[in-house]
Amino acid sequence: MFTLPQKDFRAPTTCLGPTCMQDLGSSHGEDLEGECSRKLDQKLPELRGVGDPAMISSDTSYLSSRGRMIKWFWDSAEEGYRTYHMDEYDEDKNPSGIINLGTSENKLCFDLLSWRLSQRDMQRVEPSLLQYADWRGHLFLREEVAKFLSFYCKSPVPLRPENVVVLNGGASLFSALATVLCEAGEAFLIPTPYYGAITQHVCLYGNIRLAYVYLDSEVTGLDTRPFQLTVEKLEMALREAHSEGVKVKGLILISPQNPLGDVYSPEELQEYLVFAKRHRLHVIVDEVYMLSVFEKSVGYRSVLSLERLPDPQRTHVMWATSKDFGMSGLRFGTLYTENQDVATAVASLCRYHGLSGLVQYQMAQLLRDRDWINQVYLPENHARLKAAHTYVSEELRALGIPFLSRGAGFFIWVDLRKYLPKGTFEEEMLLWRRFLDNKVLLSFGKAFECKEPGWFRFVFSDQVHRLCLGEQPAFPAQS
Repeated sequence: MFTLPQKDFRAPTTCLGPTCMQDLGSSHGEDLEGECSRKLDQKLPELRGVGDPAMISSDTSYLSSRGRMIKWFWDSAEEGYRTYHMDEYDEDKNPSGIINLGTSENKLCFDLLSWRLSQRDMQRVEPSLLQYADWRGHLFLREEVAKFLSFYCKSPVPLRPENVVVLNGGASLFSALATVLCEAGEAFLIPTPYYGAITQHVCLYGNIRLAYVYLDSEVTGLDTRPFQLTVEKLEMALREAHSEGVKVKGLILISPQNPLGDVYSPEELQEYLVFAKRHRLHVIVDEVYMLSVFEKSVGYRSVLSLERLPDPQRTHVMWATSKDFGMSGLRFGTLYTENQDVATAVASLCRYHGLSGLVQYQMAQLLRDRDWINQVYLPENHARLKAAHTYVSEELRALGIPFLSRGAGFFIWVDLRKYLPKGTFEEEMLLWRRFLDNKVLLSFGKAFECKEPGWFRFVFSDQVHRLCLGEQPAFPAQS
């Protein structure tokens, strides 16, 4: 469990399945073991719980304890990205810089997006766009969001604009929802591995915990898959949280899942929602990758497509343009909830997390352009994602490196456990630093609270020449 502890937080440890796996050669294992024997005596920074007094310096007299905790997050969690931004690869200005295969961004469709966003219908200024608006968002935008989600989520009935709130991105959505749904110190259940930044999103403002539902890679039968979430595992995690005196107020689901790319079936979604209703838990469903399912065989279904939600007043759905439209810098996210108390409370926080009127107008224009989305953007985006995924997966297979990939999202979950002679998180961190020393930024499994050391997230949604440059030092040919 992620807590605000008084003790050291010890990193837990994660795994795979037969059809997705290749054998990983061990030729680099001896090198890593030698490096570990030389370096493990050095004090590596431990990944501890937030608020640990051993980790938060008390000599920063300018900050409150809350400010020190927030600063600690930045200091401890952003090491690789600070290093990357100081030495970022640029084909012309810095060709020997760091290749970023760790940040989940779609860098494949800038040409399509820049053309669409520069059209004349996007360029409009009128008084109402420069003035304060309804904190939920301009009505014209909420109407377009409701139509957009109704169509692409395949909702059985039209979704209603009064149930829509717009904010500046998914991070703000998580933060706002955690703050209005939970008391300080309460918790959400979350299956691991999960997108680790959610820890910051729910903690920094609301002081909310995460109770981990640990998943592993073991496949126990023909009808099971690696890292499969079940109601039994949810029940077990809930009991464990209660035994530790922690009150659980909700469950966070990500579908398609990050970093696994897993897509929950309608039957699974229904089971999870029934579990939540049985225990009177809120469910936050993050569907930020819903239009980034590039394999046609993957039968993605939005939770909003279900005929009847078991507990609609406690079911809250998130979506944003950062992933599906490759606009992580634009900062647009939306909440859909039938609970008007929740919508109003989140909207009140939009005075800190709102969108400018000009951006709201552009988003409305984009979302209503169904012809461009369906005939130009989505087909080309899916084709480019699939081509990039095919390139990386074929390279990994040629190198004998096992991996998981479901045909959704921007990442492949790569199994490098055989490179860790002792199978420890210290070795995982050393391997991550070795990648960084060789000018490749990846995301290591502990950042996702993966249960087993040795898993890494490899983002493939980039131009092939950068993928090639990143793979050469990251995965040299094996003898």
